[in-house]
Amino acid sequence: MTLAPGLVGECTATVDATNVASAVGSGGIEVLSTPAMVALMENASLRAVEAVLPPGQTTVGTHLDVRHLAATPVGLEVRARAELRAIDGRKLTFVVEAFDSHEKIGEGTHERMVVDPARLVARAVAKRITSRPASEAPP
Repeated sequence: MTLAPGLVGECTATVDATNVASAVGSGGIEVLSTPAMVALMENASLRAVEAVLPPGQTTVGTHLDVRHLAATPVGLEVRARAELRAIDGRKLTFVVEAFDSHEKIGEGTHERMVVDPARLVARAVAKRITSRPASEAPP
């Protein structure tokens, strides 16, 4: 199998005390948080392509356009699905959806970039050497 449009990945989780809005700081409600839903969508996207990436490569999220359509209470399982729709160099574009046992709860698009993780981490760590307070960072 090769990296090509049409690849699909899925990820599931049960809504519990760790992924509700009140636990992640995105609201005080005991339903699946939007950040948790987005994380499932990102994970499904990674799963769609990770087995066919070149050795030593992974993907990282770079853009999201997602709508959270419906609330899911504690105890229900949520399933995220991602389908690779387009490849532009290292940029991968996915259509993402999430469902609980009753309905579609989220939808949108997600972009990821194929990267060398060692190189990415080295560039991030290099920021420590030249770091300055956020208050002094450019706007």
